[in-house]
This record gives sequence, C-alpha cells and structure tokens, in this order.
Amino acid sequence: MKYPTPYTKAIYLLILPLLFSSCKKYLEEVPNNAIPSATAIIDAGTARAAILGTYNSLQNYTTDYITLGTITADNVAFNGTLSEYLQLDQNAIPTDNVITVGVYRKIYSTINSANSVIAGLPGVTDPLLQTAEKNRILGEAYFIRALGYFDLARGWGGVQLQLTPTATINGIKGVKRSTLTQTYDQVLADLIQSEQLLPDDDATTRNRVQKSAVRALRARLALYRENWADAVTYSTQVIAQSKFALVNTYQSFFTAPYLSTESVFELTFSANNQNNYWSLWYPSALGGSYTLKPTASLISKLNDPAIGGTRKSLIGGTGNSVYGALYNTAGTSTDPSYLIRISELYLIRAEAKAHLDALDGALADLNVVRKRAGVPPVTTGNQTDILQAIADENNVEFAFEAHRWFDLVRTKQAGKVLSLTNTNFWLFPIPYSDILSDPDVVQNPGY
Repeated sequence: MKYPTPYTKAIYLLILPLLFSSCKKYLEEVPNNAIPSATAIIDAGTARAAILGTYNSLQNYTTDYITLGTITADNVAFNGTLSEYLQLDQNAIPTDNVITVGVYRKIYSTINSANSVIAGLPGVTDPLLQTAEKNRILGEAYFIRALGYFDLARGWGGVQLQLTPTATINGIKGVKRSTLTQTYDQVLADLIQSEQLLPDDDATTRNRVQKSAVRALRARLALYRENWADAVTYSTQVIAQSKFALVNTYQSFFTAPYLSTESVFELTFSANNQNNYWSLWYPSALGGSYTLKPTASLISKLNDPAIGGTRKSLIGGTGNSVYGALYNTAGTSTDPSYLIRISELYLIRAEAKAHLDALDGALADLNVVRKRAGVPPVTTGNQTDILQAIADENNVEFAFEAHRWFDLVRTKQAGKVLSLTNTNFWLFPIPYSDILSDPDVVQNPGY
C-alpha cells in the first residue's frame, strides 16, 4: 500500500541522494524494522517527506485492521482457502497468525515513523520551514502515534509504549507492557498535544489530520473508556463543523469521487498506488478471491427496508454469490480507508447521551443516522432499549468497517452474540516471535 503519487515522489526524493552517496552503503545490513535516525530530518524537504512516509506507514496497516474488526464478529464469514482467515473467523487465533502478527508489527512501524518525526523535527531550523508548518507536521505525527496506540490497545490490551525512535532491532527490548489504562492515557496525551499544534480545519482537507480528526478520535477514546461526558463534548465539536454532513444517499460516500462531506478522516489511494482490499470481497467472476463474505444474518438485515434501508447498497450479487461492495474499485484499486465518518460521531454522542440518561437527545442523534438510511425512526424506549438500538445501528452502518468486533468487546457482548464466553480470547495474541525475542513481553492470558 502506498500513499498517493505526489507523496511517494517526495519520499523518493529523500531517499535517492542516499542511494548514490556511497557504494559502501549497499553492503550495510539494516534491520527490517529500523528507521532513519532523527538526524535524517534536517530541513524542510526531509521534514515533509518524513511525515508523508508516516502516512504511508499508516496506510500499510489500516486495510488488514479492517479484517480484524469484521471477520472475527458476526457480519463477515470466511469463504476462502487461507487458514489465517479461518482462524480469525473461528476466534481460534494462534500466536503466529499471519494477519494479527502483520498488523501488530505494521502498527509499531507506523508508531516508529511518527516517533522519528516527533524527535527530529524540533531541531530543524530551515527558514523554509515556518513555525506554523512545523507545528502542523508535529501535530499530524502525534495524532498518528495516538491512533496506532489506540488500535493496539483495543486489539491487544496494554502494550509496550515506545516513545522514541528505534534505530536498531533491539531498540524496544526491556520495555515492559503498560496496562490498558496507561496505554489509553498515552493516547490521550498525544491527542491533547496534537490538538494544540494543529491549525483549525480548512474547508476541504479530509485526507490529512486536522483538529476535527483529533477531536473525533478523542470522542471515540472517551467512548471506549466510558467517559460519557467527554464523548458528548468532543463528538459535538466535530458535528458542529459545517464541513461535515451525511451524504444524501448512503452509497455516495463510497463511490467516486471520494472525500465526501461524510469523511472526517480517510486515507486516499490512486491507480498508481493501489489498495487491493476489494479483491478479498469480490467473487472470482469479478476478479476477486471472495475470501470475506457477508453472513446470511447480515444479508437479511441489509435487505430489510426497516433495518438496512439504503444500506443494502453495501452488498451486491444474488443467491449464494452475495458479496460485500463497500470496497469496489476492481478496475483501479483506489478504495480509500474510511477511518472516521461523521455518522460515527452521531452514534458516539447517542450512546454517551443514553448512558447519561439523556434519552431524548440519544434518540435524536440515532434518528439522524436512521433518516439518512431511509429507515423509520426509533421513537421510544428505556435506556436499555435505546442502547440496544444504537448497537444495532452501528452494526449495519459500519458493517464492513473496523467496528463490530471491537464494539462487541468494549460493551462486553462478545460472549452473548458470538458465544465466545472465554474473555481471554477477546484480545488478540502477542506474536510468538516477540515473546521469544524479548523476555519482558508477557503474553495475553489464554495463549
């Protein structure tokens, strides 16, 4: 996965002089997880290239992360031949599962890239890099590091907190795992720093981090930590921004042109820097591997006018060949990664209000999302009923995005819905190779 062409070119411009500087460098062995030292960021050009490289690293894990949030739950089933997907589908994940190991390492690579920017940028004195731009780049790096640790925490629990660049393969050894609370505290600290550094949103940018993306992630973090007041505060700040609005038809946000008013933050791809994730969802007759398939229960919900409404556009095909159509650019492979949509903020605020017993407000936010989908409003109910209605809405609204598994775990419903009563398996295993190489890393219980 690569960032769009201009960004990739910037990275190449940074790398090319190094390639030709000395034949000796071809003979130097560099660990796969190493990054350039902070001294590699020396001027405006290298600073800009470094943050674009960090976005590129972020792209590298986001699509596989979607798989972790879908096939492990009840919306998506295994339909292929590769055992790593079957293991996820059956919630019987070994410590060497290729997908969980790959995502875990890619997230740390992204964090490492952000650390390099955070460590190296403050020392740059290039007059072509004005304070405002330097602050923006730093703010982006802090956000990306926060997102990485948030995604690690909700998938693996408390993790090793690596806050400085790792120049060698042994750089993080000796760092013990933090608790989940400590990991989320670090996420919050980075988001606070990011929000202070970033400028206010402009009217159009949606594929680079701005203040609204930070506030949206703060709202999501508050939801996971059951800090209902903060969840209301930060989701409201994003909803109040005039640049964001639900698109007129549900399908509009995932059909070209992308970067719609629905998007708070998404990562864009191009025909020359492709996202081939669609191939896992499309049947072989349409050029895909059909590894991920909507379950019968989800298909029934999406086709029900009172539940799915216009969200039935998430699926295509008929009979035994129904497939997921959210990722659909078979000809060009340019589907974005939809990291935060405005509908999520409405549902975050609805859930938080319901927990605060502000039931009328919760229903109002829930029904904003339902109205866009063309389904009848929910008009009454007690707190338990409304919370269930919000959970059901999340289920179909984000059916093929990285939500369902993590929602079931955070609300402690994975046992009831998935019959996965052993809570040890509500977290993914730390890669076996990491346990072997570092005695300070403790495996999650049950693995």
